[in-house]
Amino acid sequence: MKQVLDLFASCPKGLEAQLMLELESFGAQALKETVAGVSFQGDVEVAYRCCLWSRLANRILLRLARFPVDSGDDLYRGVQSVDWLEHLAPTGSLRIDCKGEAKGINNSHFGALKAKDAIVDRVRDQTGERPTVDRKKPDIRINLLLSKGQGTLSIDLSGHSLHQRGYRKEAGVAPLKENLAAAVLYRAGWPDLSNRGASLVDPMCGSATLLIEAALIATDTAPGLARERFGFHGWQGHVSALWKRLLKEAVDRRTRGIEECKARNILISGFEADVAVLQRAGNNLQRAGVEQLVTLERAELASLKRPSGANEQGLLVTNPPYGERLGDEASLLYLYQYLGRIMSEQFVGWQGALLTGNPELGKRMGIRARKQYKYFNGALPTRLLMFDIDSQWFVGGEDRSSEGKPAPAAKLNDNAQMVANRLRKNRRQLGKWVRREQLDCYRVYDADMPEFSAAIDIYGDWVCVQEYQAPKSIDPEKATQRLRDLLSAIPEALEIDPAKVVLKERKRQSGSEQYQRRDRQGQQLEVSEYDCRLLVNLTDYLDTGLFLDHRPMRRRIAEEAQGKRFLNLFCYTGAVTVHAARGGAVQSTSVDLSTTYLDWARKNLSLNGFSDNHELVRADCMEWMRNNKATYDLMFIDPPTFSNSKRMEGVFDVQRDHVELLDLAMNSLSADGVLYFSNNFRRFQLDAELEQRYAVEEISPQTLDPDFTRNVKIHRCWKITHR
Repeated sequence: MKQVLDLFASCPKGLEAQLMLELESFGAQALKETVAGVSFQGDVEVAYRCCLWSRLANRILLRLARFPVDSGDDLYRGVQSVDWLEHLAPTGSLRIDCKGEAKGINNSHFGALKAKDAIVDRVRDQTGERPTVDRKKPDIRINLLLSKGQGTLSIDLSGHSLHQRGYRKEAGVAPLKENLAAAVLYRAGWPDLSNRGASLVDPMCGSATLLIEAALIATDTAPGLARERFGFHGWQGHVSALWKRLLKEAVDRRTRGIEECKARNILISGFEADVAVLQRAGNNLQRAGVEQLVTLERAELASLKRPSGANEQGLLVTNPPYGERLGDEASLLYLYQYLGRIMSEQFVGWQGALLTGNPELGKRMGIRARKQYKYFNGALPTRLLMFDIDSQWFVGGEDRSSEGKPAPAAKLNDNAQMVANRLRKNRRQLGKWVRREQLDCYRVYDADMPEFSAAIDIYGDWVCVQEYQAPKSIDPEKATQRLRDLLSAIPEALEIDPAKVVLKERKRQSGSEQYQRRDRQGQQLEVSEYDCRLLVNLTDYLDTGLFLDHRPMRRRIAEEAQGKRFLNLFCYTGAVTVHAARGGAVQSTSVDLSTTYLDWARKNLSLNGFSDNHELVRADCMEWMRNNKATYDLMFIDPPTFSNSKRMEGVFDVQRDHVELLDLAMNSLSADGVLYFSNNFRRFQLDAELEQRYAVEEISPQTLDPDFTRNVKIHRCWKITHR
């Protein structure tokens, strides 16, 4: 009689029910579903089939013993009760993976050490020889689980996790686990579809995990066939002849499967815009041995079409990218909307399956999911959305038969429509002024409706959305939902390409965080302000390189700069210096501590034809002023509220240090010169003693254009001269 083994298959949470059906197909019996796994029984052949053929399991464990654990001594005795010579050679090697805690055992390292001592002592007592520990390539890998006062001891027949098929050496951020990809394909009905000759498309294939798993399923290829070693290879109970027979059977099935796949003319296609990612995908296909069955193409989602030669039946399946960079919330929302439109236009009659870490965005696709499943990709919760692309689409929540017609973009919901109406109104009201001033850049919305708390700035044919950090009293999910409503309203209301909407979050910054790089796209956009050309970067930093609220101040500097020597302290990207130069300043000095921003300022000056007589100085502004001997006729000082840059000595605090800063500056101001001092610290109070020494006039209302009158506290500004 064949020996019945007590077995357990572990899996990612959410896959248990599917795994139970899969194990049953391998001949497993007495199956019992539990959290993140399935208990079952079977002989050695069943265990081997599970290791070789399971597309869903992480590990196949052979359970040896269960025993109560109330102390370290209990653990030692329980482990030693096993006859280890049935499983491990006297001079063999082992590794122990311990998880959980028990009374007297408060960390896994101690539990593993105690178990190792018990095994080594028993083998040595029986044979006079002792096994060794090898964490990298042990003969057997032992699993010890401590939970609820009980220890469960198992041999890991799989070795390293079964989801590691061996074909993926390179992966991107948050890679899709192979067994989760297989689960998605099972749920989407790919085994049946491929048997009927259907096609498969992944429009954002990344490193090709879904494509490879689809090809392995379509060709009846065992997912473990390419693995050189399993955990049972060093196990004393290993039956080599049986294993060789199962391997031969798997090879024969794969050979037949490839021929049948070709005969059915199955088309599996992947598309990816990133060249480097596409190269990784190609390498993975080759290692998996399916490069002849899968086609890859570099393409943006915008150019996606149903591949020529694709069957009328098919599956569009994808795992869209996760948002990693500043501004991704906007791009992801529009990506989902566009994907829904592409599905309805190009893939009518197909099935759709989308695995997402952002299930709320699935509601923005314009296609109703017929079913949803919860999964985990590692620790990341995800949702699988299933679609019948040919059955229905919805607009504003109302189901309608598609009848093969393309689905329009999803209709705005009530909240989004309300925001869209306000955006149109604001743009209409500002229109005459914008045209008269010939402005490329202006603010069209600034938290006008408190529940939609963001600033929206137009930069030519781009839009920059700066989300204000929501108060702690606001439910984060509600805040996110409102942001998505706002984002969905922008393209329609402002007639902007969704791909040209960038999102940033404005929150309280610490130290120099405001000026640190958020991304590395390096893309600069040239914009116009009056007769000056300026460069902005909408993606890489919290600020864009151009403070729009200072536009009137730049205009004023330009009007007063003729024949003057100009000083710009904390010059940032030099936009004010460019205006001063354009206004006729005979010489200028711009000081900042950031090399990045000084390089930016140099580009801005060069863009406008200025180089000579316009000096850029990298220095701590306070220290530079203490040593400055030159005199200037016109000054602009716009310091940060707070700075503790590593490049400067000490810390700059505008409230504490502004008196010294302005005194130093006034020492360098000519007798009839003018100094403009500005800052955006909302609680700032100008020290009264300055008004006793100098002529001080607050001009804040004069420095606000119509697009900033909704936020009069955006900054404060003073004109300071000698008495």
